[in-house]
Amino acid sequence: MRVITVAAVAFVMLVPGSARAQWIDGPTPGVPRLANGKPDLNAPTPRASDGKPDLSGVWRSNSMKYVLQLASDLPEIPLRPEARALYDKRLAVDGAGRPAERCLPHGLPLDMMFSGSPIRIVQTPSLVVMLLEIANHFRQIPTYKRELNPDFEPTWYGYSTGTWDGDEFVVDTRGFNDETWLDNRGLPHSDALHLIERFKRLNVGRMTLTLTVDDPKYYTKPWNVVLSYQLMADSDLYEDMCDNNKWVARPPIK
Repeated sequence: MRVITVAAVAFVMLVPGSARAQWIDGPTPGVPRLANGKPDLNAPTPRASDGKPDLSGVWRSNSMKYVLQLASDLPEIPLRPEARALYDKRLAVDGAGRPAERCLPHGLPLDMMFSGSPIRIVQTPSLVVMLLEIANHFRQIPTYKRELNPDFEPTWYGYSTGTWDGDEFVVDTRGFNDETWLDNRGLPHSDALHLIERFKRLNVGRMTLTLTVDDPKYYTKPWNVVLSYQLMADSDLYEDMCDNNKWVARPPIK
């Protein structure tokens, strides 16, 4: 059952990038080219009309390691006892009952980490949109000031605002429900989760994301991981729909 479930949940992660691009034929406008016509991924970081780095493009994570265990680089995950007990229960059944088994969102940051399932970033002066190929989900990140109302409705992806700190795009997200997991093995979070993402485009073809997880209900202190992304030039997103009738969904561990 584990093999079937993991394969079904992770299928979109395993399709090679070169194969994913075969259904379109045409260069992405604005991408610098080498003499042979291939994208020049080492060219300098492109700039938007306002002078800020332009994050626009189709991107995918370079690594799968954080999908299975987000805090794998930490000597010790700073879990509080209640959160540790919940995590241990999920580990004992190898992540059975993960939200994706019921066609629910993986959530953040997990949907940003699947190496085989890209994201498209669309950048405007007042709004950054992230289109996630997984289950056709999306994020809206306004760059104008907004604050949560005291009676806000918790959501799967939270409420985000974006600001620029030099050449880094900083996304501050709060207002999550507690239904999603931080990684595919069941690392939990509470409704107090506060995510800070710092995106930095290094050149045409590379971008980094420094992710800070702050959840005082479940963790004794904030902690960080760094993700790397590569540009999928001359590519696009597939339409990806979830159908949990194709495998057996199991009850969540709570």
